Amino acid sequence: MRLGVLGTFVWDTIWTLSDRETGRPFETWGGMVYSLSAAAAARPRGWEIVPLARVGHDLEDEARRLMASLPGVSAGPGVFIVPERNNRVELHYIDAANRDEVQIGGVGGWTWEDLAPRVAGLDALYVNYFSGSELSLEVAEQLRAAFDGPIYCDLHSLFLTPPGNGVRQRCKLPEWERWVACFDAVQLNEEELGEIGGAGESRERRAGRVLDAGPGLALITLGEHGAASGRRLGFSADPTSWPGERGSERAGLSFVDHPSSPVTGDPTGAGDVWGITCFCGLLSGLCLEDAVQAAHRMAARKLGHRGASGLYDHLVASP
Repeated sequence: MRLGVLGTFVWDTIWTLSDRETGRPFETWGGMVYSLSAAAAARPRGWEIVPLARVGHDLEDEARRLMASLPGVSAGPGVFIVPERNNRVELHYIDAANRDEVQIGGVGGWTWEDLAPRVAGLDALYVNYFSGSELSLEVAEQLRAAFDGPIYCDLHSLFLTPPGNGVRQRCKLPEWERWVACFDAVQLNEEELGEIGGAGESRERRAGRVLDAGPGLALITLGEHGAASGRRLGFSADPTSWPGERGSERAGLSFVDHPSSPVTGDPTGAGDVWGITCFCGLLSGLCLEDAVQAAHRMAARKLGHRGASGLYDHLVASP
């Protein structure tokens, strides 16, 4: 299995409530380092994890050292060095779970000309919009048309205002139906899902709207309450079959809650760890419920570690 992981390397400066009291923030790798670390920890033996990232020249050496430290991660031509300064993000927590985000600098997204040869030969692809600019809508549609493996996407920062103008605000995603149609499975948190549909609609109704637009599976993370899933009836949990089911009409919806036990700790990146672990579980043959429970466990382990630097070692050492 060659699993592509497409995202953005980010250097995070994190201010929790306790950090503000001491006057010292916590600095760490963030962004797709959460996904790569969790993929390295969750992958079955023999899998190759292939990063697809545009990296600013100022953090090239640090990013390459980080990737070299993760078992199974192959930093080949998918790592594309650009002249811009790499993404840096300041996260200011309002309470234990909610935060404001400010992005400083940042690299641009992929062109299809650059991306196409780098996805060739991959068996599956995980996409996470850490910055919101990784793939434009047009490039995402070209990817969908050309790539014959399963595509899982965490929509994440597509629901934030563009960087560069202070704190990024939650917003609706224009043409969201076209966006979600680019992927076989999509992941959103409850706030992001709330930007889809009308006021007062249930999670199940909103998930149904997402599935009507094209994906076969919608996964909604609910923080300490676990997750929920919406799946088109007849849509297989086996990702290898997903490309063959593209374009089929929804005959109905299966909506399931997947509760978890509350765990305290640092929530930064927990959703990213959750998503890649769930996708790895499905790719390795787990049913949806077992893949979600594996994702719950891995995300709970992440809560015991601040940031993404050193996260792999923590994930594999945790009971």
